[in-house]
Amino acid sequence: MIGFLIFILSFIGLWISFYFTGVFYQWFKPNVFWMPQICQLKEATCMTILDTPRAKLFGYPNSLFGIFLYAYLILDLIFFPPEIALVLLALAVLRSVYLAYSLIYVTKIPCPLCFTSHAINLILFLMVLKIAFYG
Repeated sequence: MIGFLIFILSFIGLWISFYFTGVFYQWFKPNVFWMPQICQLKEATCMTILDTPRAKLFGYPNSLFGIFLYAYLILDLIFFPPEIALVLLALAVLRSVYLAYSLIYVTKIPCPLCFTSHAINLILFLMVLKIAFYG
């Protein structure tokens, strides 16, 4: 059951990360038809968030790293030991705390998808932690 939940949350995280990466690289507009309207960001708001220095790591959007993380987690269920995923998720949670703080106190823009991604990272970390230490 926990493996299925990890798969579902990783898939949702992958979807959100792909959305942000696509908007960042202007592959599509923020109001794409396949993203529920409640989740879509207004173009100006989305670009304001994505253009901040905190939205990038080593010059690449955070969401690009999210794509690799969530894709890895989907594969991790099948091929890899949970310790690697645990380290990657610990780093993601640390980054999420920093980014959530930034959204609330620096950028001051509410971003439901951003906060959803941060929550997914924390929940995934806790689930993989349970698997790694308690089976």
